[in-house]
Amino acid sequence: MARIAFFGAGYAGLVSAVCLAELGHTVALRDISEERIAALQAGRVPFYEPDMEELITKNAERLSFTTSMDEAVAGAEFLFVCVGTPPTYSGDADLSAVWSVIDELPPTLEDAVLVMKSTVPVGTGEKVRAALDARGLTRVGYASCPEFLAEGTAVRDFMESDRVVVGSFEETDGEKVGALHEGLNAPIVRMDVPSAEMVKLAANAYLATRISFINEIANVCELVGADVERVAQGMGLDRRIGTHYLRAGIGYGGACFPKDMSFLKLLAGNSGYHFHLVTAVMEVNELQMRRPVAKLQKHLGPLRGKRVALLGLAFKPNTDDLREAPSSVLTARLIAEGAEVVGWDPVADASSVLRGIELAGSAVEAIAGADAAVIVTEWPELRDLPWQELRGTMRTPLVIDGRNLLDTDAMREAGFTYEGMGRTASPFASLPETVEPRASS
Repeated sequence: MARIAFFGAGYAGLVSAVCLAELGHTVALRDISEERIAALQAGRVPFYEPDMEELITKNAERLSFTTSMDEAVAGAEFLFVCVGTPPTYSGDADLSAVWSVIDELPPTLEDAVLVMKSTVPVGTGEKVRAALDARGLTRVGYASCPEFLAEGTAVRDFMESDRVVVGSFEETDGEKVGALHEGLNAPIVRMDVPSAEMVKLAANAYLATRISFINEIANVCELVGADVERVAQGMGLDRRIGTHYLRAGIGYGGACFPKDMSFLKLLAGNSGYHFHLVTAVMEVNELQMRRPVAKLQKHLGPLRGKRVALLGLAFKPNTDDLREAPSSVLTARLIAEGAEVVGWDPVADASSVLRGIELAGSAVEAIAGADAAVIVTEWPELRDLPWQELRGTMRTPLVIDGRNLLDTDAMREAGFTYEGMGRTASPFASLPETVEPRASS
């Protein structure tokens, strides 16, 4: 078992640190935020992520939290950099937090491996390697080990990893980082540093492309009378395609996909290549977030003075993250059209993020008196609401389901004007969700 120093107590850093402690390693997590470290020392997770508080309590003897660089690196064999790299105004990655960590490393460090877990542009590893050498830290190794964690399922994503990608300049450094993850039932994929840096961007760009693709198919389905859920079902049973990320909706958000798409587009552009596909995926996503507004106008006419309830504000369920959330775009567009906007989310606090919106204490409260309700985040409790009773509390029984969460026929039978994304009332609605393909003879 190894001693590990972690820099950055955000989503990826904290989850990765806690999960490595769960594997038996001793982990010291350092962050410059005194408030965040104090919360962690008290056993409180500064964001919503299932299972995190329980794991921190369980591994308390192997976990420590500090704001001190010297305390974090004392005796450490691995130095994991997992600080934020937000986009700048130009769309490039802001690496200032990464360089702050590198600059603060004690000059006496040796026989440790610095592991880059932050999402960084391809070529960053070579620059960090050169900076370490320039500071005399030639005995500090370097490896790239990108994270592939999805908010809301991050602990599971780490403990049940599909793969662990490790890029290194020296063979022995890569072997050491791979050995850290031997407790996982996942292949260790070894490669060079630039390739490892590219894997994260390429993987997220591909997943975002699938989302935008199925959303485009949904938009065409609405025009021709097809049902995107049946289309996606028929596509997904093809082994070459699969079912993941084929749920039509109102677009992707969060801290990763938008940022990584921007990084990849800029990386290509700065290298002399115009990445047409990534540009198109980003444009489709921006337009998709606005589609519920057009659907509301179709049913209600001008939205001035209309009260619209946004159900779910986080960018996805099981997280409180509002970064790049579709709710932000919808709120701004609805207010621009003169609508009154009331929002609800079971865990996200939008009071300092969404301006001009009234926040309700419950979904039922948000729906009462509304001219329309828009499902923005597919929180499962929305499926269990007493919709038939709620119909009578609305000015207009109109539901725009931006995540295709509810049953079309049931909502229409309850007296709602109901519209999803790319869905129609299908005579085959009672078919099972999947049909196993027949074995070929």
